Order: sequence, then C-alpha cells, then structure tokens
Amino acid sequence: MRTAATLIVGPSWVGDMVMAQALFKTLKQREPERAFDVLAPEWSLPIVARMPEIRQGIASETGHGEIGLGKRRRIASHLKTQGYDRAIVLPRSFKSALIPWFAGIPSRTGFRGESRFLLLNDRRPFDRTVLDQTVKRFVALGLEKGEALPGELPFPSLTISRENQARVLTALGLDREQPVVAMMPGAEYGPAKCWPHEYFAELALKLRQGGYAVWILGSAKDMAAGETIAAGSGAVNLCGKTSLEDVIDVLAACEQAVSNDSGLMHIAAAVGIHVHGLYGSSSSKFTPPLTKSRDIHETGIECSPCFERTCPLGHLRCLRDLKPESVFEKIALNSR
Repeated sequence: MRTAATLIVGPSWVGDMVMAQALFKTLKQREPERAFDVLAPEWSLPIVARMPEIRQGIASETGHGEIGLGKRRRIASHLKTQGYDRAIVLPRSFKSALIPWFAGIPSRTGFRGESRFLLLNDRRPFDRTVLDQTVKRFVALGLEKGEALPGELPFPSLTISRENQARVLTALGLDREQPVVAMMPGAEYGPAKCWPHEYFAELALKLRQGGYAVWILGSAKDMAAGETIAAGSGAVNLCGKTSLEDVIDVLAACEQAVSNDSGLMHIAAAVGIHVHGLYGSSSSKFTPPLTKSRDIHETGIECSPCFERTCPLGHLRCLRDLKPESVFEKIALNSR
C-alpha cells in the first residue's frame, strides 16, 4: 500500500524556506505516517535536506519570476505518478499553483489571490491582522479550515552534519580555540537591510581585541564586503568559499552570530546559536529569528520599518543610528 503523501510548493527565499519548517513540523506531528515532499528552487534543496520532516526535495527548475509553462508541465507529468493526494502552495502567486493543478492533485490548498480560483480548490482567506508574521502564514495553511493558530509555533531546527563540519573547518583552516562570532553582512533584498560595513568592521575589531574569533559568511556577492570588514580586524572572510550546505555546519560551530535580516540569520537561528538580528527597513515583528536565544537590535525611528529595498530618504538612520558598541555589549553578556 502506497504511503499517503503531500506535496508542498515551497518559497523562493532562503529565510522563508527555513521558517517554513515550522509548517513541516506541524504537519508531521499531526500525521507522522504521511510523507511530505517539497517542490522548491534547486539552490534551496540543501536546506530542505536538513529537515527530517521532509521525505525529499524536488527541484522546481524555474527561475525567480519565470512562468516556464513547459517546465511546469513536465514536472507535473512526473508528479502525477507519485500518488499525491494533497498539495499546499505557500507562495501567493498564480504561477506557484500551476504545477499541483497540472498534476491533478485532488486537494490543493493556498491563500486566495492572483485569480487562483480554478487552480486551488481549498482557498483560505488572507487576514493580515491575524497572519502578521511570515511563519504564521505558513503554518496556517497546514491547519484545518477555520482552525485557529496554536499559541506557540515550533521553531525551525536544521540537522547538523558533524562529519561535514569537521571536513569544512579543516579545509578552510579554521579552529575553535576561541569563541567564534559569525558575521553576515549581506541581504539579498537590498541595501536598506544592510548595517554599514564600517560598523561590522568596528565590531569585528572589538571582538578580536576581546578574545573572539570572527568568521564572515556570505555568498560571492558579499566577498568585497567581507574584505572590507576583515581588513585590519583579523576577521576571516569566508564569503564565497562555502556552499549553502557548508554554511549550515559552519554556523553550528559558532557561539553567536551578528546578521542583517537575511536568510543566513534564519539559518543561524535554526542551528541553535545565539542570534543578534539587525533590523532597518524590515520588521522584527514580521520576520524575527525563530529562536528564544536572540537579541533584536533596531532603532525604531519614525520612518522604520519602510520595507523598501533602498532608503527612500537617503539617510539610512534606521541602521546608522545602531552603533557597534551596543551590539558588542550584548554579545559579551551572552558569551558562554
């Protein structure tokens, strides 16, 4: 007898994929014998592979914003043979609901919007006042229709590979003789989310003088920022030198992390280290690091959060008024 299975159409952003694990945990707790698969961009599958609730990740093949009807039909043709009886569509776009519809999955759940009337047959109302956090929006789609959100949602918790961790640390020449603070200066969304590089550099120098090792993590796009921060501080610039899978294990080797509101911040929270989240144009109420071991750093000035990619007023005071000294004090307080 074939195992009952649900297909989940996952989000496109790293941080959102991490937060979606709260839904996966909720579903698996309710139906432990059911299999759950995630359809997602190929680059996010290393994250999905570290979620024990998920049987397998399936590459969506389409790029960000790409309609790709031919690709979607081809994937749907394969999925049609896999026996899914339910699909949950997390993104709220029209195109994200196409594959479950093409695949003829009987029950297709998602939020109303973007003229998805035919594509979804279990359409849920989207109430921003109740669903005031990304994680709540994800979990709500796994509940029965009309069911209230539980008082506490499960936190993401990615599996750590100690074998891969040891391999990567050795390959990069890293040791843990000193407590390690990770720094993540990038944010794919835009510069209005990014704490000034000179502030990261000043904090890195204070940490090095205080007996900490500092590792800077990010993609190849963040390499120049990493070099700026590392220059004169003794921090190690690892930007562009690690895969997403490796970053998970490297972060787990750290004591604390200082990060813009980014996907790597959410990974740090999900591997169990203390997170210092830096918020400017975004809101800690909407996308907080999902852990109890955290400090939120934000100024709360009148124009923040604006949710813009670049500062519309040109001053970036929401982040420039957030000084390195205050972050350093919190790190020292939380040191083991």
